[in-house]
Amino acid sequence: MNKKTLVAEIGRAITGLIALSLLLCLIYPLAVWAIAQLVFPGKADGSLLKKENRVIGSLLIGQPFSGPEFFHPRPSAAGQGYDARASGGSNLGPLSRSLVEQVKTRIKAYRQENGLPPQTPVPVDAVTASASGLDPHIGVPNARMQADRVARARGISRGRVLAAIAAGTEDRQLGIFGEKRVNVLLLNLELQKLK
Repeated sequence: MNKKTLVAEIGRAITGLIALSLLLCLIYPLAVWAIAQLVFPGKADGSLLKKENRVIGSLLIGQPFSGPEFFHPRPSAAGQGYDARASGGSNLGPLSRSLVEQVKTRIKAYRQENGLPPQTPVPVDAVTASASGLDPHIGVPNARMQADRVARARGISRGRVLAAIAAGTEDRQLGIFGEKRVNVLLLNLELQKLK
C-alpha cells in the first residue's frame, strides 16, 4: 500500500468515526429523548411523585420504610438498599449458606415484627430481594400480613387498611405475567391521608 492510499484510508476512517459518533452519541439519543418527552413525559422523567413541588419518590424504584405505621418493602440487595446506582441482586444462589441464613433471619424478624406465630408461612417477597434490588412492589399476601401491625400503629381499623390494600392492588402485567401486587410508596401515601 502506498503512502497516498494509506492517508486516504485513514481520512475515511476518521470521517466514518466522526459521522458515527455524531449519529450514535448525539443525534440518536437526542431523538429518543425528545420522542419520550413528547409521548411519555412522566415516564421519561422516571415516574417521579411530587408533593408541594418536592420529589418524594418514584413509582419505579423502591425506597426503605421503617416504623410500625408503614408497610415495608421487600429487602434490597442494591448498595445500601434501594440505591439505583448499584442495581442488582445479591448473586447468592439457592444453595448459598449465606442466603439461607439471611432468609432465616428475615423470616424470624418478619414474624416478630408482625406478631405472627412461629410456624406461620411467610411470603417469599417479604424475605428475599428482587433481581434488581429496586422493586417498589410487594405481593398482596405480604401486604395483608402487615395490615394488623400498620392498623394498630396508626390507630385505624384493619378494615380500612385492607380497603387501602384492595384499592391499591395492581393486576398482573398483561393479565398473565407475575402476581397481583401493591406499590408500597403509593400505599403508604394513601394511609397518610387516612389520619
